[in-house]
Amino acid sequence: MIKVVIYEDDIHFRETLSILVNGTDGFELKGAYENCSDVEKQIKKLLPHVVLMDIHMPGTDGLEGLQKIRGIAPDTLVIMFTVFDDNERIFQAICNGASGYLLKKTPPAKILEAITDVYNGGAPMTSAVARKILQMFPKMPARSSEIDKLSAREQEILQLLMKGFSYKMIAGELNITLETVRTHIKRIYEKLHVHSAQEAINKIFPQRNI
Repeated sequence: MIKVVIYEDDIHFRETLSILVNGTDGFELKGAYENCSDVEKQIKKLLPHVVLMDIHMPGTDGLEGLQKIRGIAPDTLVIMFTVFDDNERIFQAICNGASGYLLKKTPPAKILEAITDVYNGGAPMTSAVARKILQMFPKMPARSSEIDKLSAREQEILQLLMKGFSYKMIAGELNITLETVRTHIKRIYEKLHVHSAQEAINKIFPQRNI
């Protein structure tokens, strides 16, 4: 069972997501809240695998909530939700450790697919967001001292992760086994001294204003 917690201030959308998650086999809704005011207490108590997080909420918003989750539960996966698709919010969410990024107009079936994908090691994003990600990173020159630590294959895998490829998609794209992908990613983490794909990307590509 994939344990899910929802943070969404729109009561109708929150109820829709709750019904969707709770009514689908293989998923368990652990809680649904209107903001992140008590996010640390809730995450420690509920121990979800995946969090669906709205960016814009009253009080403690999603970006701040994401940072708090990363601080207390680094293994918890967070998919950001928003009605916006502007570069600044996307970039902030990714730099803060988001595992995926979806627009609220995403169809229900795709939301469930995204939860499963991120749980299995992927980085789900709607196509509009993925295009923006591809537009962002070419503007950011790589830190040669860091990228030179990686082999050509490891650099290739990191580039595919930046494009939103899941581990399975990378295996298919490069015609290697899923276990080989995991081994390469483990080595990337070890060489860069990071614990997630987002941290690896942030270390290779310096932050800059978009």
